[in-house]
Amino acid sequence: MLVDFRNKLNEIFLGLFEDETQVCNVDEHQCQLTSAALMIEVASIDQNFSTSELEALNYILRCEFGLTENEVQDLIALAQCARDDASSLYPFTKLINDQFDVGQKYKLITSMWQVAFADGNLDKYEESIIRRVADLIYLPHSDFIRAKIQAISTQKPV
Repeated sequence: MLVDFRNKLNEIFLGLFEDETQVCNVDEHQCQLTSAALMIEVASIDQNFSTSELEALNYILRCEFGLTENEVQDLIALAQCARDDASSLYPFTKLINDQFDVGQKYKLITSMWQVAFADGNLDKYEESIIRRVADLIYLPHSDFIRAKIQAISTQKPV
């Protein structure tokens, strides 16, 4: 089954780039995959992908993208493969810079903060990766801080 996911992932990512600097055939699913992979990076970076972080990720993907539970599970599996196979953040941030407007970038960073706060413990590596992504997608620092505050104010008690 993992081989099927990797094959599907390869098909999706082969469609993303003609070469390292040009995006082609980007569709909504690829944007969702990229967003999910970055949220998984936040949840995984501290070596403790907790149940509460997974629940937050599920909730965000269902609400933000209007996906069914099965679609969310497939997306998470593909995004984990994408994250594991990526050697850098470049393919993800390149797609975001090419396809997302400022509002979508803000929403992504807010979602990343929500995943980071889901377990009640903000690890320094989680904050660092969110900051790095925000910088790489050219989100203004004021929006980075505003997204963090919004995520804190909307987090559920652990």
